[in-house]
Amino acid sequence: MLVHLSDIVTQENGTLEREIPLSLESVDSGEGCYRVTEQSPLHLVITNTGDKVLELRGEADVTVQIPCSRCLEAVDWVFSLEIERKLDMKQSAEDRIKNLDESNYITGMDLDADRLVSDEILIQWPLKVLCKEDCKGICSKCGQNLNHGTCDCEKDSLDPRMAAISDIFNKFKEV
Repeated sequence: MLVHLSDIVTQENGTLEREIPLSLESVDSGEGCYRVTEQSPLHLVITNTGDKVLELRGEADVTVQIPCSRCLEAVDWVFSLEIERKLDMKQSAEDRIKNLDESNYITGMDLDADRLVSDEILIQWPLKVLCKEDCKGICSKCGQNLNHGTCDCEKDSLDPRMAAISDIFNKFKEV
């Protein structure tokens, strides 16, 4: 949803407070596209601090389904977002690019709330997601989810990348 900023930009020391409904269906992290299952409205407060500089504060909760890093089952990951940004509305689009300001959620005098929230989710994206702390993962041969049961695959075979190290240990084993 777009929030028009021209009124607040012209009101020195003015404040704009809104509850903005989000319409995010998915988040594209670069590794894949992940489904948004739940989202609260964005509580947004924009304050004009003077000289066309806006201070933006926002809060929202967004739940995204991310696959477990070990077993690939869907995990509902909750992002509790607290957004704080300063926007210099005197800068042109060229000035923003020159200053490496990556505020792609501002177009002219419009703020795209969905893009702002999506960018904030990407900043907080977890490095590793687990369905549970002791997730057993999947069998590397048959793909069986080992959290749901065992498989009949041979357990003693080593990863071929580790075979050379195993040979070293076997040569120097003294018993």
